[in-house]
Amino acid sequence: MTMVLVSQWELSCCGMTLNSVPLRRVPHKIQKAGAGLGSRTHHRQRRSWVWNQFFVLEEYTGDDPLYVGKLHSDVDKGEGKVKYVLSGEGASSIFTIDENTGDIHAIKRLDREEQAYYTLRAQAVDHDTSRPVEPESEFVIKVQDINDNEPKFLDGPYNARVPEMSPVGTSVVQVVATDADDPTYGNSARVIYSILEGQPYFSVDPKTGVVRTALPNMDREARDQYLLVIQAKDMVGQMGGLSGTTSVTVTLSDVNDNPPRFSRKSYQFSVPESLPVASVVARIKALDSDVGPNAEMEYRIIDGDGLGMFRVLVDKDTQEGLITLQKALDFETKAGYSLRIEASNKNIDPRFLSQGSFSDTASVRLIVENVDEAPVFSSPVSKMVVSEAAKVGTVIGTVSANDPDATNSPIRYSIDRNTDLERFFNIEATTGVISTAKPLDREVNAIHNITILAIESLDPTQVGKGSAIITVMDINDNAPVFAIEYETILCENAIPGQVIETISAVDKDEPPSGHRFVFSLTAEAAGNMNFTLRDNKDNTASILTKRGGFQRRKQSMYRLPVLIRDSGSPVLSSTNTLSIRVCECDSNGDRQSCGTEAFMLSAGLSTGALIAILACILTLLGITGAADCDDADRDVRENIVRYDDEGGGEEDTEAFDMVALRNLNVVRDNKARRDVTPEVTALYTPRPPPYKAATNNGIFREFIWDRLKEADVDPSAPPYDSLQTYAFEGSGSVAESLSSLESLSTDSEHNYDYLSDWGPRFRKLADLYGQSDSSNIFAS
Repeated sequence: MTMVLVSQWELSCCGMTLNSVPLRRVPHKIQKAGAGLGSRTHHRQRRSWVWNQFFVLEEYTGDDPLYVGKLHSDVDKGEGKVKYVLSGEGASSIFTIDENTGDIHAIKRLDREEQAYYTLRAQAVDHDTSRPVEPESEFVIKVQDINDNEPKFLDGPYNARVPEMSPVGTSVVQVVATDADDPTYGNSARVIYSILEGQPYFSVDPKTGVVRTALPNMDREARDQYLLVIQAKDMVGQMGGLSGTTSVTVTLSDVNDNPPRFSRKSYQFSVPESLPVASVVARIKALDSDVGPNAEMEYRIIDGDGLGMFRVLVDKDTQEGLITLQKALDFETKAGYSLRIEASNKNIDPRFLSQGSFSDTASVRLIVENVDEAPVFSSPVSKMVVSEAAKVGTVIGTVSANDPDATNSPIRYSIDRNTDLERFFNIEATTGVISTAKPLDREVNAIHNITILAIESLDPTQVGKGSAIITVMDINDNAPVFAIEYETILCENAIPGQVIETISAVDKDEPPSGHRFVFSLTAEAAGNMNFTLRDNKDNTASILTKRGGFQRRKQSMYRLPVLIRDSGSPVLSSTNTLSIRVCECDSNGDRQSCGTEAFMLSAGLSTGALIAILACILTLLGITGAADCDDADRDVRENIVRYDDEGGGEEDTEAFDMVALRNLNVVRDNKARRDVTPEVTALYTPRPPPYKAATNNGIFREFIWDRLKEADVDPSAPPYDSLQTYAFEGSGSVAESLSSLESLSTDSEHNYDYLSDWGPRFRKLADLYGQSDSSNIFAS
């Protein structure tokens, strides 16, 4: 038999009994075996229920467990066969149930602010078999709020600013208090605001918490800060409600409501007359009670007799007026000045213009103090001109200085010798007349800048300084010369009329209209048959050949004297020698070889050249041998080995070994001597050799050239000055005398210019033997 039962659970709370409300029916089958409900099996439909809420007050502080409610099933007939089971949030730990009666108790104090409700499940089961006799149902125990939390200002304390002089009701700040109690239950969370401190200056809206100004014309300069205490009270402010407070610091911000004011109407300052221009002579300040940009000042001179002498600026840090000097003061000219200065605000607030002008004026008196001043030159810089031809004692100019003080002390002049170290000038002590003390040379120093000292006779510590710039005027005292040292090359294959060099000149003088040079050959060279000169009329000249067929074997060097004249007054001229070297050139005119080194092997050597070359070779050999034998640390520089035994001719072998000279009697062939190039006494006519050599010295020539080549390619050969003299002059010597003394005879007509072509090792020999008299070169 199927039977439907309505399960009825009693819900008790706060002494009230609540019945559950069935929402839906769910089929449920209960089996009989072991259920303790009879031996027969019953088939019935059961209904599940959704229960209303249980309520329990928070913060219960009693000693006994707090009764929450009661669960009861209509199956329970009071026979003890039904047991009640509780599960879910807080079951057993917070909430307990009497399994026999279904009474629910809270065993802990509850706090709604921590947890507002608990969800639990209840079930009725057979006491013996623990089988459900009712389906499980879920219900909620809600913690009922009490007013146990005061309002709190979470954002406090507050700081706010409001402009001074704000109208009544100007909003300052809004304060907000929060209450943790339940806002949906009673008035526990309904807050009302009030002001405890800060009246009558400010007020607060009781509902919104907006703080506003309550008095007009609050002056920051009188009081700039206020401390308010705001209270928030729950229970709509009723008696017994909880409250909280916060502080609000209100600062009045500045507005430009105060004009600047001078503390005095007149000021007086003393100013020394020696104060430099642009100096600050005085400071004045107008006071303003405002701050920041509202206190920024502007100053200006509006009247007085010092408008051109002074100006006033603003010190941005202190807002002071700085009176500065615009022109130099002179006590003797004017002893005092008066100024009227206005100070005004830079930033004006139009709202307060009705209160009056935002500016103020004051009078300033500046007293000039007399100072003992140094002498002052009538002109700080005196410019003077003097000719470099001026004689010693020539007056150049005069300087003048005076004492600016009323005492008008006499002045004595002198020259600061640190600016005239060579003492080119003098100055007359009492008159200031400057004159020359030494001859001047414009080419050495064209401008002299000297310092003149003016000293007071009554007080020598007072010294004034001036400058004299003396310009030295040029005169034509320097002759023109070659612009550079020319190295002119003449190819053997040159043709007549060919330009072999273009020359120019320089002159240390500087004529106002510029240089104009005239070039020509000297009188002695004008008629030569080899070269001519063409003036290009542009301060250059060209050297041309008159003929062709030049041969360096006949003459390797020509010297051409060139006369250069300037256009000065008086005209100055100089003779400059142009050296022309004959070279072998290719078809393009490029130099290949110059001088006589290419044909020395086919020419005889003179005795003087032979001695010079032999001395050099033996010097190199002697130094090399000495360096090998001596101690490594010994430095051989000038080593003179002399063989000057004048013994008995060929038989005398004590002085030196004659083996190297015994073959000199063997004459290989009778050829002309080739050691001396033909001496040319004119540019156009070669002269034949003055004499013929009697013997051929080819052995010496080969020996010398071999040693010369070895020395030239040996990088370790020391260029020391060493002289070895072989001067055997015994009777019967087939080598005759080897002494170089004979080569120094004034009658010698040998030309040794070719030594300069042999390289740096023979430079000294070239200097000794290679100097030819230019007069012989151009002699006809």
